[in-house]
Amino acid sequence: MEGFSLPQDSLFLGFDCSTQSLKATVLDANLKIFATEVVHFDNELPHYKTKDGVIRDPLVNGRILSPALMWVEALDIILQKFKKSNLDFGKIIAVSGSAQQHGSVYWKRGSSNILSSLDSKKSLVDQLGDAFSIKETPIWMDCSTTEQCRAIEKAVGGALELSKLTGSCAHERYAGPQIRKLFETQPEVYAITERISLISSFMASLLIGGYACIDHTDGAGMNLMDIEFRVWSKIALEATALDLEKKLGNLAPAHAVAGFLSKYYVERYDFKKDCLVIQWSGDNPNSLAGLTLNTPGDLAISLGTSDTVFGIATDHKPSLEGHTFPNPVDTEDYMVMLVYKNGSLTREDIRNRSANRSWEVFNTYLQQTPPLNGGKIGFYYKEHEILPPLPIGEHRYVLENFEDDSLYGIKEHRVIEFDAPSEVRAIMEGQLLSMRAHAEKIGMPSPPRRIIATGGASANKCILNLMASIFGCNVYTVQRPDSASLGAALRAAHGWLCNKKGTFVPIKDMYMDKLEHTSLNCKLSAPAGDQELVAKYTLLMKRRTEIENDLVQKLGRI
Repeated sequence: MEGFSLPQDSLFLGFDCSTQSLKATVLDANLKIFATEVVHFDNELPHYKTKDGVIRDPLVNGRILSPALMWVEALDIILQKFKKSNLDFGKIIAVSGSAQQHGSVYWKRGSSNILSSLDSKKSLVDQLGDAFSIKETPIWMDCSTTEQCRAIEKAVGGALELSKLTGSCAHERYAGPQIRKLFETQPEVYAITERISLISSFMASLLIGGYACIDHTDGAGMNLMDIEFRVWSKIALEATALDLEKKLGNLAPAHAVAGFLSKYYVERYDFKKDCLVIQWSGDNPNSLAGLTLNTPGDLAISLGTSDTVFGIATDHKPSLEGHTFPNPVDTEDYMVMLVYKNGSLTREDIRNRSANRSWEVFNTYLQQTPPLNGGKIGFYYKEHEILPPLPIGEHRYVLENFEDDSLYGIKEHRVIEFDAPSEVRAIMEGQLLSMRAHAEKIGMPSPPRRIIATGGASANKCILNLMASIFGCNVYTVQRPDSASLGAALRAAHGWLCNKKGTFVPIKDMYMDKLEHTSLNCKLSAPAGDQELVAKYTLLMKRRTEIENDLVQKLGRI
């Protein structure tokens, strides 16, 4: 479609401010990767004293934070890296970004003046050190607001009513409960807070030199936005804190222009004056864009610090465990998602303990253990889990009288530990079986039309083969495992095009007929497992779900 082509010789920059790093991807006009850079927080910014990008409050159980200034300094560093590699910033005509969802940043009164008058001769971090009313901000791993969650749900008529209104029932990591806790426990801090940003709109604010709007998609992960009308919900705001709407600012579609790039970057790096900043959004919505999901029945599984399962739905069905967001690249559809807090860090913990700290040994164990693991089922929670709502702990079971063709309904007994190879298979089978069970529970198709895998562990062929066997469909991967920064660069191009046309343009029209020639093309990585094995995994999944439900009744926080 010639009418939807991008200007030749132009570049599009996408960032991803994730839990452990800041990544950046530059796409050219043919949507091929032109350049990449990354800043690892722990290694390159050790003075913030994070571990895996976070700080755990030793005094408050479940309180997990990150320093806002760390993200500011990372932006300084990554742009300097591009400068040293001789990237021509003048060819970049649009920038967008992705950020870990749910984290909130609190700007101190007067900070808008600092943002609007940045001195290009000084670094960002040297100018923004005093811009925040709290310096260490709660992120998606935080689970210290259970009391506030229950209060908000009660105020709006119950958990399911809140899910119907905002897309999710109340979750500890969501900005709404976090804001209510700040309002209740530190009213003096809330009073001097001029603006509350999500991490996504915070990073966009750094780029435009003023407060950026929160976009509809990431805004849906706050328990504050009316998901049907895409405006702040009055009842949810009133259940959270006083005078909150003024502190949140406006909402905007994900494809909208947040503003022009601040003159700070024009003077410091030679960006063009008319370089557009497209609304930033959450990492999972950007992954949806980067994976080019555009058909109901497609399922994406992201295996990262948190594991997520997401797909496209044509309508919003309230649920107590799934999440619904507006589709970031389609004005009509929705994105449905499941989130697991115990992702790569929990897998790495089992690898370290059971596989000599080696992925090679880990994979060998996966290959030498039989499917279904001889009836050994494990639950591993290094962090308080979201899905299911269970505390830190490990639970292992062996099914009694185990028979491959008769799994469902038999009894099990608890054990203290498995042998090392079985431990490795148990954590991988358990997580994938849980994903399949909960995805089916919220209405995602079984089997999916296809799965697109992303995240760090999607580079592991053994894990992808197991995924195909459990779900019973083909598994595809993208050329780069970090699809969020790729999706952000794609959204930068999409937002530029929508702005150029003066109206929303379906994103698929931008890469129609040339997808296989871009850096967005998916490749088949694991064919569907045989149906007899899929059927056996179905029975194992049902038995595992029964055990999980029993654990939630005995130990769960909800």
